[in-house]
Amino acid sequence: MQYNQQRVIDRMIEMIKINSVSYHEGPMTDYLQKYFEDLGYEVYRDNAGEKIGGDHGGNLIIHIGGDLPGEGIVLNAHQDTVEPGIDIEPVFEDGILKSKGDTILAADDKSGIAMIMEMLDVLKETKTPHRDLWVLFTICEENGMHGAKQLDYDKLPCKNIFSLDGAGKVGGMLKSGAGKDALEITFHGKMAHGGIEPEKGINAIAVAASAISRIKFGRIDPETTSNIGRIEGGGATNVVTDKVTFTCEVRSHSQKQIDDQVEVICKACRDAAAEWGATVDIEIDHFCPPHKPNTESFMYKAMQHILTTEGYEIRYGVSNGSGDSNIFSGHGFNCSGLSTGMHDVHTTNEYMEFDTFQKAFDVLWRMLTEEDLIKFQK
Repeated sequence: MQYNQQRVIDRMIEMIKINSVSYHEGPMTDYLQKYFEDLGYEVYRDNAGEKIGGDHGGNLIIHIGGDLPGEGIVLNAHQDTVEPGIDIEPVFEDGILKSKGDTILAADDKSGIAMIMEMLDVLKETKTPHRDLWVLFTICEENGMHGAKQLDYDKLPCKNIFSLDGAGKVGGMLKSGAGKDALEITFHGKMAHGGIEPEKGINAIAVAASAISRIKFGRIDPETTSNIGRIEGGGATNVVTDKVTFTCEVRSHSQKQIDDQVEVICKACRDAAAEWGATVDIEIDHFCPPHKPNTESFMYKAMQHILTTEGYEIRYGVSNGSGDSNIFSGHGFNCSGLSTGMHDVHTTNEYMEFDTFQKAFDVLWRMLTEEDLIKFQK
């Protein structure tokens, strides 16, 4: 199905010029709420932005009743962007949309938002029957998926979420996405003069070093990694340091492996503190669970069918990154996704090409309008 390219370009440029870096999505939330309310839809808006210490931005949910039988679908995209994302100047030339060069473009993920809006326009203009739809625009995806973590999932009776937040070419399907725990570990020693009476002190740096030396970091197994991110503490060389903090993370496609490796780290830190006569505080942030798509679900089977029918050789992959789908999956939703034509995301070289956008639009069109997909429902 052909979309209106000029309308998409104009709409993307309009949205790209709205500043919406993570924690500051308020103007974008206002824009989207007004857009859908002006079309006559009822818009649910939460106060997730205020809850996470941001501005008045919030998650938005819009229900769009459908005509086809069977399961409905939630279309998802996120409102926020990474830095540098203030006062972006989009440029369209030679069929490519890019920024002037000193900022990101924000196609991640305003191309996903634009695709949802254009799809609804074309469905209405062509009077094409479609599945029952919910639209979900989240905030703060780029900085910890905090919008998805704050969402009231009782507002989504549909269990199929289709995220329009992919880069590169059409044809990829995720087999597994890693989960992550993040740790902040603080050792408390005892201060003393390092030159006159060091034996009266307990050096927290030495305690931390002892703990770290007992832990394997890097590649733990084919599914699991662990890494130290930061270590800080201490001051003058004539003072026995009494406090040191280090941060680390564990990622894996197995929740058991995450739990096991976190326990290895915690035990090493507790043992080192006990041996040195220090104490240790350990804070664990269960950042996100692994995302394991249900290969027997309607979403997965339908996506396989559509990509094959469209002539794509499916590229099955795994990801050690994370996104809203990790959070959705942890709440029991079946998730899939699609590239929208964005490339080199999170860089000042980011650009948007519309051949891929058209291919993705065709895939999404089938997902929403092909009645025969009901055969993949249980």
